[in-house]
Amino acid sequence: MVILPTLHLLLLKHTHSSLRSCRELWTILLGRSALREPAQIEAELDRHWDRLHQGLGYYKPPSSSSAGKVKENKDVAQPLKDFGLRISKLLGLDEQQSVQLLQCYLQEDYRGTRDSLKVVLKDERQSQALLLKIADYYYEERMCLLRCVLLLLTYFQDERHPYRTEYCNCVNKLEKDLVSSYQSQFESLFKAEAPTWETHGNLMTERQVSRWFLQCLREQSLLLEIIFLYYAYFEMSPSDLLSFTKIFKEQGFGLRQTNRHLVDKSMDALVDRIGYLSSLILVEGMDIDFLHKCALEDCTEQHQFSNAPDVIKEMDQLLLTFGDIPHHGPVLLAWVLLRHTLRPDESNPVIRRIGNTALQLGVFKYLSTMLKGLGVSGNNCTASTAKMCIYGLLSFVITSFEEESLQCSHLIDAACEVLSAPSLAEVFWEMKPNMGLGMILDSAVGMFPHKIGPLLQLLTALLSNKSTVKKVYNFLDKMSFYTQVYKHKPNDIISKDDETLWRRQTPKLLYPLGTGQTNLWMPQGVLGQVMIGGDQGYVVRWDYSYSSWTLFTCEVEMLLHVVSTADVIAHCARVKPILDLVHKIISTDWTVSDCLLPLTSRIYMLLQRLTSVINPPVDVIASCVNCLSVLAARMPGKVWSSLHHTGFLPFASNPLTSMAQCISAEGMKAGNYGNLLVQIEQPRGEYAVTIAFLRLITTLVKGQLGSTQNKGLIPCVLLVLKEMLPTYHKWRYNTYGVRERIGCLILELIHAILNLSPEGEDQGSMPTLQSLCIYSLANTEAGQAVVNIMGVGVDTIDVVLAAQPSSCGSEGPGQILIQTVKLAFSVTNNVIRLKPPSDVVSPLEQALTQHSGHGNNLIVVLAKYIYHKHDPALPRLAIQLLKRLATVAPMSVYACLGSDAAAIRDAFLTRLQSKTEDMRIKVMILEFLTVAVETQPGLIELFLNLEVKDGNEGSKEFLLGEWSCLHVVLDLIDSKQQGKYWCPPLLHRAALAFLLALWQDRRDSAISVLRTKERFWENLTTPLFGTLTPPSDTTEPCVLETCAFVMKIIGLEIYYVVSGSLEQSLKDGLQKFANARRYEYWSQYVKSLVCHVAEMEEEGICYFPETQMLISAWRMLLILSTSHSDVMQLTDDSTKLKLFMDVLDGAKATLTTPMSVPCLRLGSMMATLLLILLKQWRGSPDILSPLSLILESVLQADQQMMERTKAKIFSALISVLQIQGLNGGDISQLPQLLLSVCETVKDEALALIDNTRHMSQVGDTTEDEDSMETDSPRGPQKDQRDGVCVLALHLAKELCRTDEDGEHWVSVMRKVPVLPSVLSAVELSLRSKHNLYFTEAALHLLLTLARSPQGAAAVAGAGVIQTICLPLLSVYEVSSNGASQQSFSRKSQDSACWPGVYRLCMSLMESLLKTLRYNFINEALDFVGVHQERILQCLNAVRTVQSLACLDEADHTVGFLLQLSSFCKEWQFHLPKLLRDVQVNLCYLCQTCTYLLHSKKMLHHYLQAKNGEALPPAPLPRTQRPPQTPSKEAAGGGEREEVEQKALLAVQCSLLKILSKTLATLQHFTPDCCQILLDQCMDLAEYRTLFVLSFTTPAFDPDVPPSFGTLLATINVALSMLSEVNNCNELLFLALGHQLEINLFSLFFRSLLMFTMENCFYVLISQAVRCLKDPSILPRDKQRLKQELSSELSTLLSSLSRHFRRGSPSSPASGILPSTQSKPPTPGSKASHEGQEPFIQLVQAFVRLVQR
Repeated sequence: MVILPTLHLLLLKHTHSSLRSCRELWTILLGRSALREPAQIEAELDRHWDRLHQGLGYYKPPSSSSAGKVKENKDVAQPLKDFGLRISKLLGLDEQQSVQLLQCYLQEDYRGTRDSLKVVLKDERQSQALLLKIADYYYEERMCLLRCVLLLLTYFQDERHPYRTEYCNCVNKLEKDLVSSYQSQFESLFKAEAPTWETHGNLMTERQVSRWFLQCLREQSLLLEIIFLYYAYFEMSPSDLLSFTKIFKEQGFGLRQTNRHLVDKSMDALVDRIGYLSSLILVEGMDIDFLHKCALEDCTEQHQFSNAPDVIKEMDQLLLTFGDIPHHGPVLLAWVLLRHTLRPDESNPVIRRIGNTALQLGVFKYLSTMLKGLGVSGNNCTASTAKMCIYGLLSFVITSFEEESLQCSHLIDAACEVLSAPSLAEVFWEMKPNMGLGMILDSAVGMFPHKIGPLLQLLTALLSNKSTVKKVYNFLDKMSFYTQVYKHKPNDIISKDDETLWRRQTPKLLYPLGTGQTNLWMPQGVLGQVMIGGDQGYVVRWDYSYSSWTLFTCEVEMLLHVVSTADVIAHCARVKPILDLVHKIISTDWTVSDCLLPLTSRIYMLLQRLTSVINPPVDVIASCVNCLSVLAARMPGKVWSSLHHTGFLPFASNPLTSMAQCISAEGMKAGNYGNLLVQIEQPRGEYAVTIAFLRLITTLVKGQLGSTQNKGLIPCVLLVLKEMLPTYHKWRYNTYGVRERIGCLILELIHAILNLSPEGEDQGSMPTLQSLCIYSLANTEAGQAVVNIMGVGVDTIDVVLAAQPSSCGSEGPGQILIQTVKLAFSVTNNVIRLKPPSDVVSPLEQALTQHSGHGNNLIVVLAKYIYHKHDPALPRLAIQLLKRLATVAPMSVYACLGSDAAAIRDAFLTRLQSKTEDMRIKVMILEFLTVAVETQPGLIELFLNLEVKDGNEGSKEFLLGEWSCLHVVLDLIDSKQQGKYWCPPLLHRAALAFLLALWQDRRDSAISVLRTKERFWENLTTPLFGTLTPPSDTTEPCVLETCAFVMKIIGLEIYYVVSGSLEQSLKDGLQKFANARRYEYWSQYVKSLVCHVAEMEEEGICYFPETQMLISAWRMLLILSTSHSDVMQLTDDSTKLKLFMDVLDGAKATLTTPMSVPCLRLGSMMATLLLILLKQWRGSPDILSPLSLILESVLQADQQMMERTKAKIFSALISVLQIQGLNGGDISQLPQLLLSVCETVKDEALALIDNTRHMSQVGDTTEDEDSMETDSPRGPQKDQRDGVCVLALHLAKELCRTDEDGEHWVSVMRKVPVLPSVLSAVELSLRSKHNLYFTEAALHLLLTLARSPQGAAAVAGAGVIQTICLPLLSVYEVSSNGASQQSFSRKSQDSACWPGVYRLCMSLMESLLKTLRYNFINEALDFVGVHQERILQCLNAVRTVQSLACLDEADHTVGFLLQLSSFCKEWQFHLPKLLRDVQVNLCYLCQTCTYLLHSKKMLHHYLQAKNGEALPPAPLPRTQRPPQTPSKEAAGGGEREEVEQKALLAVQCSLLKILSKTLATLQHFTPDCCQILLDQCMDLAEYRTLFVLSFTTPAFDPDVPPSFGTLLATINVALSMLSEVNNCNELLFLALGHQLEINLFSLFFRSLLMFTMENCFYVLISQAVRCLKDPSILPRDKQRLKQELSSELSTLLSSLSRHFRRGSPSSPASGILPSTQSKPPTPGSKASHEGQEPFIQLVQAFVRLVQR
């Protein structure tokens, strides 16, 4: 039996069918679904009109034909059919409808998975439980059906309702026989026999029967409500009235139910309600309003009953039998009026008898009870309609009968209840005062102020809006009678004989208050009418005008006087109505509050006095606090400061300093309120003051008081957090619903505190209200209390909602519970969001995330709120909290859900798929899943529900499972769905955010399924082809995010996927994007957005985050396009130029306006993009002027915020200058740029000096305690490779390089002291070995300057030698034995390091000496003297370390020595020993280099042994990496070999450079060739012998001295390398891989070799002649020298001439290295003589000389 697919088909079929459940229909009609348009509501009503018309009759009883149809139905799985029949039996419901009911239940309320359903249907126990749940669902459906009709009747004539027209049309269609069918349904309900297990199956237990009966009563109540509302709008015929009277009499107004034996206590309220509604229907049916109108206009024959004598007779007979139930009272009273008005002459005794019965039933007391009962629960429209109905009745009664004959006090209560209906107060004030209820007001005035209560009670009820406030205020302000009661006649009175008129003889103060206090003064001669006189006492009404407001002030003063006497209770009874009136007035119209100041200002004193007596009057205190809450809403500061001194609120006796002190409540006093709560309210179980107190504190918190006042509120809030929140649910309560209300108010208070903006809270070390709340909730039992509230769970809420007596009250216990739970969610979410980060998990977080064995952990409870259908905000907030927990808590939500996971997943997806579901829930579900992608791997796998396609084991292919959330997401991004009501822009945005999360988290399985889906890329990219509204008119900012998400997804796809593997549809989309000129469109749009932000700068822009996101995404696309232009089809130069200029304009707009934070953020983003495009696209138009403008503006802005942006602009300028340098061209902005940059350099250098000094001080002090502190430089002036300071120096260098002749920089540097500040900073940096990047950049700048004479003079003049010479010592450490190995690091010479700084200093000295010559010789000698150890070490080190960094240093050192060797005499004079050491070391260096170059294998071995771990890069830049070969091993080996070849080549090149410079230097230490050959009397002692007279090949041993053999070997090596270079291009190709590079390189290499040979020959000849002329050498040795040289040189010459015949470049000595002093034959000029090189001729001449 395969139930799975069929069941799913059935569910799907249901989802898309037109069959709506009644609950869904009700939700739609309430406007809580996605269907909100009037046309959609109308369509729903048309579709379901018949169901509404039939009412409960829509549900048919079982029938054999229906059972047959179910059996024949092929679409439904057999198990479901069988189960449908069981439902039918239990509920007595038509079989087809039972199956439909089951379908709806499974779709909406079933809480398991489809797989579990199979099990449930087979298992007897589980299927019984399911049956009972479906029974509950069925009862709910019936109620919802009736609620829909009630909703229509409630609002179909309400002009303010958005769907009034649609409701009205529907009611007009229903009107015809609605009542008759509903009436018959009502009759069948109260006559229905209770089901039994014989008739309905063995599940119909007693409990189930009781449940059935409760439902029966509910339905009766709702049906009567519908009928009552119907007759409020439509007339009832006399015959209908008669039939209703009979029905209700038979049913005993609800008390004589057929099944009354089933009524238990919990149903009393429902039974009463049935009675109230029955009574109201009959009164409404008599149409008393119209009767009253007829009576006034004297046309009673128009009333429908005047033509129905038979009905009247029958009614008389019926009503004479009434009188045993209170519900009869209003009906009897109304009938008396009807009879009395229509036929006053007839049957007087009947009327009197009926009237007496009504009064005996206490009809007025009953009326007020009834109106209160209806008002508490349920639809307020019903209550207000009932009040209108009773208003008509009361008005007519009072007009028709003598007031004395009525029960006056109850009448006033009833009148107050009636007048509380919103519109009636206005109606009342428009009436004549002697009509209707106006007469009650008159009689109340007649007893004022003897009885204050009745009048104020009425007037309080008559306050409904601002106009009525003015009327009430004026009414009380001008009173003309003052009623007093006397036991005995007073002495100061003159009276008439008949004692009907009194007159005052003396003036009198009416209140015994002290002088100077407010009082009333009754003057002499006032007349008073005695209303009642005699032995019992006198009631006198004085004809005296006064203002009641003054009187009220006196009353309050009196209460203050008698507060500690026995009269206090009587006085409280008089003052409470006054306070309630004041409360109502100021809450209705604030403007009157000034006039009430005498009263409101006394409330504080009243509160202080009343709360400190032994038995405080709780109700008066509550009224006082309520008044203060209203005042606090408008003037919190004033209320707080006055209230602070009353002692009513909790307070702190010691100043609050720390959180620990606050939490321990040390020194806190509970105040009078705290005592009242514990001593009076909790024992009594009444909490009026507590409710008022919580409202007051919340109002004060929301009033955003200053921080000082908020500190004062800490004790109050602490009392709530410590004493109330954790325990309020355990207190004693007399009234149902108060506990929920207190919980709700406590959470409202906390919610208000957590939502305080940080400005309202100063963030000091002192605890603030917010930090106190966060700490308490996170760490004390207050947090556990909130967790318990959240843990109420969806089932409890459903039970409470179901127990509410009426349809949709907004103030029922269920709604308050929902509100409390929602607040708990919000509060918890905020606490987690605002909690300061800490390593310790707080108790709150533990409670939220702990697993408990019974599966009832909070995560499951939260997730199950998805099943709640009544208030869409509840599941939404629950998911929001889950989202927060999934982000911050270290736990798996999936694991917490346990076995419920799949069912909850299905519930989430069902709501996500539903087309009518509230959009905000769907968005929240998607947001939750988006977060889960990154943080909850298990959960997201569950929701993605990917299934592996059956295929090869190796490659996994995935398919979308049936319950995958991707189905919905794909639907939502479908371009055909856009704009439909179920896919609004916000939802579309949420779907794309989810997809982006998948791409960002690289969920390959999901992405692989998505990218191959048909039309996926087309649908995804649709938003990018739309046209957006201009930024100034944007109404839907989420569209910007939508487009941003699409751009990011495309970007990630292009970035991660090899271009060849991209989906064709995506490539087509990108092609279409380029063809449709969308690059230009978006570039223009982004520019306009940026400019809009810049313009809106002052007001700020409301959708800045969305703007920033779009710009960031666009930036990402453009950056990608620089490296993937072929895929992205962005190759056209004109398009690139347009995009580039838009970016530049955007940057300019944001960075040249007055700065706001949003502007700077965007400016920084645009600057980054500008820089990248500039570097990648290279060719750029003249953008120096805009960049200079931006730089000007940026340099003037706030330093802190602009740090990064400044760096980017400098970087961009450097790039531009480099590009322009390549293209050549003049720069007009140079002087201004130089000035700006030099200013920056100076300021930054000075700041760096301060910072470095500060750092070294800090470093000194903290070194012992914690050396970690000193490692990372802190403070704003960090030394970074891309820091402002470093880049500014580089930019200055580029500018100086551009300004070759120095016409600008010289003047700028005179104005701005750049060099001194830079040199000072360099000196400090070198000494402290800090600021590496800065030092390096500064030296580069100095080096650039030193290349021109002016520059070199400026640098030397600024004291460069003092800056560098000694401080440089601290950069390298020379060990005691002088052998510092570690300083010759094997680091790549590209990365910044201190040895690099040393090398730069060496270059700088070389450059200065070369440029300044004799002017710098002393400084150069100082330098060489100070650093001699390092110099000699370095020359030696080449033998042991062949790293490029070491060779580089040797190269720089020899270069410097070469320059210095020109000044041999000065050197000899100042540093003779060093000169000798250097000469020796140079000779040895020559030997080492020759050996290493000669023995290539040896060199290779050295490199492998020493540099294997980090092979240095090639000497020239690589262009393109060769494509990888498929076989991994071969590729690996080949690559390794290639890298090694490159390394070898680089080292050889370095060695050769060192060798050539060494020989050039040695040339200066040996006699000039021409001179020694020609000058016979030359002083040979001036020149030392450098090479030993020996001809062995050079050894790699420091003990073997350099000899003539070394020099000959050098020439041989050079010659062999020269022929190698000519022949061996293959090796070069392997190393360089590019033809052009090979040509350049081989040219360079040959020139270097030639130069080396030239110098070597020169030194050899010079040294040989020196030996031959030296008398100290034996003639035998001289002879040997001649022989060896002759043979060796002859061989060499023949090789050379052979080589030159093949053609070879001349020596580039003049080009590469500085020309030597003694000129050999001019290099480079090819001699015509036999086509030979000049130096060959020299050698030939020397050979001839030797051979003689």
